[in-house]
Amino acid sequence: MAEAFVFTEEQRQLRDAVRGFCSDHFDEQTVRRIMESDPAFDSALWARLGSELGVLGLSVSEADGGAGGDLVDQAVAVEEFGASLVCGPLFGTVYLAIPALVAASAGPARDRLLADLVEGTRTAAFAVADRAGAFVPDAVGVTVEGDALTGTLAQVVDGAVADVLLVAAKGSDGVGLYAVDTGAEGVERTPLVTLDLTRTQASFTLSGAPATLIAGPDEAARVIQHALHVGSALLAVEQVGAAQHLLDIAVEYAKSRLQFGRPIGSFQAVKHRLADMLVDAEHARSTAYHAVWALTDGSDDAALATAIAQAVCSAALSRIAADTIQVLGGIGFTWEHQAHLYFKRATTDATLLGTAEEHRARVADLVLDTATPERLPRVAAGIPG
Repeated sequence: MAEAFVFTEEQRQLRDAVRGFCSDHFDEQTVRRIMESDPAFDSALWARLGSELGVLGLSVSEADGGAGGDLVDQAVAVEEFGASLVCGPLFGTVYLAIPALVAASAGPARDRLLADLVEGTRTAAFAVADRAGAFVPDAVGVTVEGDALTGTLAQVVDGAVADVLLVAAKGSDGVGLYAVDTGAEGVERTPLVTLDLTRTQASFTLSGAPATLIAGPDEAARVIQHALHVGSALLAVEQVGAAQHLLDIAVEYAKSRLQFGRPIGSFQAVKHRLADMLVDAEHARSTAYHAVWALTDGSDDAALATAIAQAVCSAALSRIAADTIQVLGGIGFTWEHQAHLYFKRATTDATLLGTAEEHRARVADLVLDTATPERLPRVAAGIPG
């Protein structure tokens, strides 16, 4: 078990490759250019992530067009994406849609869409309502009749740049998961103004929109819940990457900024703040990769591990983003400095798939309210098996 927390040589090389690609192609100026574009997306760079770097489907089997790795491999890449604030539909495509398709039964429509998403030739958004990372079938408001969907979808993350929506819809025989082309007749898309300009959102009105069944009522709940668990874990890892980047910025500034003839990092108040930031970042990293590990080998309760990760990582990134601005002082409040981009990403991420407070309540429910001696949530002891 302990070895699961040690990265392999291949994973370290992967991290270096992704970090180098992001440094060259998603530097601060490029991110600012993309986020201020309409739409806020560079399809050529996205395609390179898929075809050249092969990091959109690292945990997808080779038979399905992926790299044949595991979720830890995907997480290694995602942490670097978070550090660079990569502009693109990572949340919708990589964190949610691809895991949902992987969990769904094979079929022509599913296989073709999965291959396109992994290759980077198409993008997706996951239009399924959740409650703190848990799927609630009763909350599904879109209806299906035949192969046509009707209903409204509010605030779909990555919806403004998605080619395809994965939508949960309720029919006479239950809830299914459907793929809808965003350019199809009967689909009205309304891009939204967002706090985090690097992560687009849109609302949709579906009026008899043609749809393709991906997962029927017999497996849709399982497929959707799996995607939400994976999405929660990968979002936590993204938050870890952003938190580490901010910590690095704060430490470097504290070492170089002089006040009263000495670096501000030599003052006790600044030292204590940086130490607290480091503890938050390391705590977040441990919970995020524990969730990834739990999903990879199935030895821990996935709902509990991902809820803990989201509760810890959302709060940690929010605190670190605010504290970084405090360490930077006046420059940290300006548009010219990158700190505000990360602060807005932290604020947005803290509401996706449930807030930290909601996840703490979910942990309490899993551990205290619904657990029984016969069905205790599994938590690893950390002892090698």
